[in-house]
Amino acid sequence: MQNGIQRYKCNVCNKSFSSNRRPKKSSEILFYKYVFKHQTYADLASEYSKSKRWVSYQIHKYIVPKKEHKPRAVTLVCDTTFYGKRKDKLATVFFYDVIADEILLWKHVESERCQHYRDMLSELLVFGYMINSVTMDGKRGLNTVFKDYPIQICHFHQKQTVQRYITKKPKLQASKDLQVIMRSLTKVSEKTFKQKLDNCHNKYEDFLAEYTVNKDTGEVVYTHKKVRSAYASLCSNFDYLFTYKKTQRI
Repeated sequence: MQNGIQRYKCNVCNKSFSSNRRPKKSSEILFYKYVFKHQTYADLASEYSKSKRWVSYQIHKYIVPKKEHKPRAVTLVCDTTFYGKRKDKLATVFFYDVIADEILLWKHVESERCQHYRDMLSELLVFGYMINSVTMDGKRGLNTVFKDYPIQICHFHQKQTVQRYITKKPKLQASKDLQVIMRSLTKVSEKTFKQKLDNCHNKYEDFLAEYTVNKDTGEVVYTHKKVRSAYASLCSNFDYLFTYKKTQRI
């Protein structure tokens, strides 16, 4: 190393040289590991044999370079990623162009709100970008934010939503049948998937309509509420599950 710059020696001609790339500083490396790799202060402190206080100082002193925008037609993925637990109120909303593999906009927030997406969409348009399509997680209300563009609901998020209601190992036969249908989501056409859903609903229509009366309060609730919610989620998002097959670039 010479003047703080790493030098290398060629094994063939014995000439020495240095890399033209700017070496990344520890604060930059720590920042990206913390933000994008979701490593904790404790993990980084252990990796660098430093204190958590040192890690925190390095991360917070890093100044993110100003984004240079190159307006063009983009295929967006819009989402919010949380650090730790949602109760910690630390998250980032981001707009990502899947074609160029580039994050276009980001904003640190305390919770996921449609208004954040609306504000960032306006900002993106002001920069001069044109939007081919938008892929998102199905958060309620987001379809109205991006109503002027083709919308694709992320299949992974849709599957996770259904799984949250019926669990990984459902016991009810109606849930088991719905789980089988979900496994075919990426393998069948829109028409076939719709037919599978309709057949499932017809088969379990009476089952899904069953209700229970609370003896103490007299409140009437659906007996199989979670299965109904899983099915309702699919019906609500159905129009956005196969957009990628109708557009050239998604």
